[in-house]
Amino acid sequence: MTDELRDGYDVVVVGGGSAGLNGALVLARARRTVLVVDAGQPRNAPAAGVHGLLGHEGVPPAELLARGREEVRRYGGHVVAGEVTAAAGTDDRFVVELADGRRTTARRLLVTTGLSDVLPDVPGLAERWGRDVLHCPYCHGWEVRDRVVGVLGTGPMAVHTAQLWRQLSDEVTLFLHSGPEPTEEQWEQLSARGIGVVDGTVTGLVVEDDALAGVRLADGTVVHVQALAVGSGLRARADVLAGLGLAATGSSLGPVPVGTRVESGAGGATSVPGVHLAGNITDPLAQVAGAVAAGLAAGAAINADLVAEDVARAVQAHRRTPLPRRGADDGPFSAAMEAEVARRVQGQRVHGL
Repeated sequence: MTDELRDGYDVVVVGGGSAGLNGALVLARARRTVLVVDAGQPRNAPAAGVHGLLGHEGVPPAELLARGREEVRRYGGHVVAGEVTAAAGTDDRFVVELADGRRTTARRLLVTTGLSDVLPDVPGLAERWGRDVLHCPYCHGWEVRDRVVGVLGTGPMAVHTAQLWRQLSDEVTLFLHSGPEPTEEQWEQLSARGIGVVDGTVTGLVVEDDALAGVRLADGTVVHVQALAVGSGLRARADVLAGLGLAATGSSLGPVPVGTRVESGAGGATSVPGVHLAGNITDPLAQVAGAVAAGLAAGAAINADLVAEDVARAVQAHRRTPLPRRGADDGPFSAAMEAEVARRVQGQRVHGL
């Protein structure tokens, strides 16, 4: 399919990850004209496989997205590579601009640009992110089960995180690093589960044969680990929403700050009518299965909104030129009247009513 954009769509989806593609799939199957603009920067690109997604367990992320793009196109959706740099408008008409100068309009927007992981300032983490430097026991825990697992303490959730990983391995060590000193109760919990605790700042990683072999402390000590669990800051990719008056705000897990998100309600609706969100941009903790479900909900909500608008427009048009009605005492329609009725009915079919 060509990368040339049409003059307008029912919906433009900004972001071609799991949430965006599933939202587009729902809309395309509802016979909406849909454009997906994909910048090609999926958060889970470093991972070997997607987990916790029924029927797709272990599928490589790139393969899952390729399947999704093909499914959207199968139903008439338009998927193009590009980066949306600006979006503006109100009510039922939004203008979307791409970095390469292309532009189009949409009646509704679905923004699914996700988030960026902000890693602690430790050399080597980024290079091994998603391989043996990990963040989620549900996404990666099975793959490192029974290995020697380290947990990098960077905040008040460190002890809880260590306990989660202890479910997957008998050899778990918590590196206090920049995290707070455990409370007396937490010390007892760590001891009861046999989780080791190492004080001192982690300054780097030790890699041997392209595999994590340990972490190095500020005093030069090397502690053996085969996987390192690291909590990242979760920063919503929200720049494209600035022209619409939407911005990211702080996000927390209970009382603990975890990053930023853009607020949304049921079906991903935002405070700007016609603009919906799905996936990590509004739910930082959502995994792929959650993002897929959010895309479904947002796509259905957008279609329902468009249906309501289409009905309202049809009623207004009908009131301006109502079809003639036969009264109880009227005779047969004239040939001219029957032709006019047929013309209007045909016009309604052409316009999808």
